[in-house]
Amino acid sequence: MSILSRLFARQSGRDALVPLYSSIVEAARDPAWYLDGGVADTVDGRFDMVAALLSMALVRLEREGKSGADQSVLLTEIFIEDMDGQLRQIGIGDIIVGKHIGKMMSALGGRLSAYRGAIAASESWEDALTRNLYRGSAPDAEALSFSAARMRTLAAALDATDAATLVTDGFPRP
Repeated sequence: MSILSRLFARQSGRDALVPLYSSIVEAARDPAWYLDGGVADTVDGRFDMVAALLSMALVRLEREGKSGADQSVLLTEIFIEDMDGQLRQIGIGDIIVGKHIGKMMSALGGRLSAYRGAIAASESWEDALTRNLYRGSAPDAEALSFSAARMRTLAAALDATDAATLVTDGFPRP
């Protein structure tokens, strides 16, 4: 397979995942996360919410073996492109965009580990969310309980959804 063939095949695979990524961002923008769940309605808070839901989708795709791993890579590439565009839109210059993207990828990796643990029940959702979604400063008990319950519901919905349906129908709504 030539380089161009591989490049276009990869782009085609990525195009198929754009609706899933868009549905993740849409779910992360749900006002309930910010009003009832106490997520900071800031650039950082919105990033943390997208990263949380993206992590859940990536963990779900991991179960699919090689095909899921390939889709996870493509979905992560879409996330990187989106974050790059968002940084440029808020005025971050070309010289330091890469550094910010590197920090975001590191943050995503940490969140992926934490949420993987919560999904596997080796860590509580409350602890994982306090460290990652709330950056170490838990909101009031009611808001934390709301977010933890919602994440549990989403994890169960993702668990019950086959990968093909996830890709075609998008991220489940709580």
